[in-house]
Amino acid sequence: MKILVTGGAGFIGSHFVRSALSGAYASLAAAEVVVLDRLTYAGNLANLDPVLANPRLTFVEGDILDTDLVDSLVSESDAIVNFAAESHVDRSILGASAFIMTNVMGTHRLLEAAVRHHVDRFVQVSTDEVYGSIGEGSWPEDHLLEPNSPYAASKASADLVARSYARTHDVDVVITRCSNNYGPYQFPEKVIPLFVTNLLDGHRVPLYGDGLNVRDWLHVDDHCRGIALVMEKGRSGEIYNIGGGTELTNRELTQRLLHACGADWDRVEMVEDRKAHDRRYSVDSTKITEELGFTPQVGFDEGLADTVTWYRQNRAWWEPLKARAAL
Repeated sequence: MKILVTGGAGFIGSHFVRSALSGAYASLAAAEVVVLDRLTYAGNLANLDPVLANPRLTFVEGDILDTDLVDSLVSESDAIVNFAAESHVDRSILGASAFIMTNVMGTHRLLEAAVRHHVDRFVQVSTDEVYGSIGEGSWPEDHLLEPNSPYAASKASADLVARSYARTHDVDVVITRCSNNYGPYQFPEKVIPLFVTNLLDGHRVPLYGDGLNVRDWLHVDDHCRGIALVMEKGRSGEIYNIGGGTELTNRELTQRLLHACGADWDRVEMVEDRKAHDRRYSVDSTKITEELGFTPQVGFDEGLADTVTWYRQNRAWWEPLKARAAL
């Protein structure tokens, strides 16, 4: 079996690749993995260092918008797992064009190639942000899509295109929608690595608005294990939410990060709220639990402590990234 993993040098994609090649997923124990990544600011070949010498891995630097390259790679692949995406909400507010091109048009190019070459399975990796914001309860997979940022809208659009190809062209598509991920190798523009690295360097951290926006936190290892389960056993044409089960306000998360880094509230700077800042996310993961037996394995306290330790011990990884991005 040969799998094309797009965006496989990014935070979540590289974790999936490292896990697959290390034998974490029995169904992929002998699979060959081809990573296609454009190595944008958030893509980093160093994320694959632990497995670069593995003979089952092939790395290709390139863009999912490159029709000829995509066609060539898909023609030799049995399955596609599409992690490739522009994913930072703040950047999408400043300029949405790259999000539309990569997240929507890029997904379309991959689906077109999947039709031409009769790919066995196409996994579209999406986000809970496509649902919008929810005051109470949790979203099931059939909830109305009400994205509020250009990023979320681009991912919702990609999901709909993928669903249409399942119905119209009989592509074996499954879609996953995850809650907020955290863990090692996450680019330091996202809240947990940004706060941790700022605090380790003695800097202040920005807390949006009143700090009461709520997010559900999912360790990247649990997320990728869920994706592997969906890839192996998910029903064609279906959507699966993958949640972590730990809901925290941003203020509560900040308090935990301050404690983990030995800092006080005087290091927090309250800043103007983000435009169209969703108040609360919460996915209902009943479907993936009942159908595929998925439950999160990494407790949040343990996962957060391990993540802080990783950033503390891996300055050589994140310091050049922050300097280059001026974070």
